[in-house]
Amino acid sequence: MMPVQYEGVTAEHLTVRASVGVFDVSHMGEFIVRGENALALIQKVTSNDASKLEVGDAQYSCFPDEKNGIVDDLLCYKIKEDEYLLVVNASNIEKDWNWISKYNEDFKAGLKDVSEDYSLLAIQGPKAVEAMQALSSLDLAAIPFYKFKISDFAGVEDVIISATGYTGSGGFEIYCKNGDAEQIWKKVFEAGEAFGIKPIGLAARDTLRLEMGYCLYGNDINDTTSPIEAGLGWITKFTKDFVNAEALAKEKEQKPKRRLVAFELDEKGIPRHGYDIIDGDKNVIGVVTSGTMSPCLQKGIGMGYVPRTSAKAGTQIFIQVRKKAIPATIIKLPFYKG
Repeated sequence: MMPVQYEGVTAEHLTVRASVGVFDVSHMGEFIVRGENALALIQKVTSNDASKLEVGDAQYSCFPDEKNGIVDDLLCYKIKEDEYLLVVNASNIEKDWNWISKYNEDFKAGLKDVSEDYSLLAIQGPKAVEAMQALSSLDLAAIPFYKFKISDFAGVEDVIISATGYTGSGGFEIYCKNGDAEQIWKKVFEAGEAFGIKPIGLAARDTLRLEMGYCLYGNDINDTTSPIEAGLGWITKFTKDFVNAEALAKEKEQKPKRRLVAFELDEKGIPRHGYDIIDGDKNVIGVVTSGTMSPCLQKGIGMGYVPRTSAKAGTQIFIQVRKKAIPATIIKLPFYKG
């Protein structure tokens, strides 16, 4: 039931890159983890090191499974000394809840699924802070990337205002109770009117995150991809014990057989999820996990898995677009550099 697009993907995409747009992403899941064993549970089930978090910090992480795959990726917010908020993908709420609950049998932390109680608006773009400052007594520009504050916003108290945007164009997110969402939405659009604010759908969210090379669960990562081969070694910390840590450490040491790479088409065409990646001898060597026509770069871009031996930046590959093999070049991320 979430809006995929309002006026069109390209127009919405460019609105976020140039000024300010608002995503209703209230379908995301939220879990509260609290109590003296809250951190111990989070350390066990997530790959990143949550012990580094101070109150007001957010952290990108993932839930590794026991078979070298990924249950989900998530954000972890440290709300209080013994209280954390985990934000998970909408389609995985039940799966993630069951996964955490299984491990919590050993920890007995306080767990609560509050997904149905909270709404989430992502206000994104270079004009987001300027457009929204009148709605809060908090200095929005003073919230660093991957930090958050609990403050007033649009006449509502105790709102979580965080800077963890998934678009690469700045801005922040608003977590509020469902009953306050409509008031906040209306006031956001009143405040942003002079800045050309527009509602943005999930299709543009996908093209925006792809231009930055951010992974999307279900496309670029899933239960058949490891954090190491997906390029998520930076959120996989072997300074602690977590689910499947030993096997993942071994994979990192021995180097994965395949890697998630980013590529740009050298000729006209649009790569799509599921298209084959082939080499110069017409051998299928991988598959496109995400692909689109980049609204900012005006060329076909995508990501996909290829053998590690073919994963170096500058390597030429081919994308099978229907009956034509279109040449492409592997590049270093991000595609969009602002």
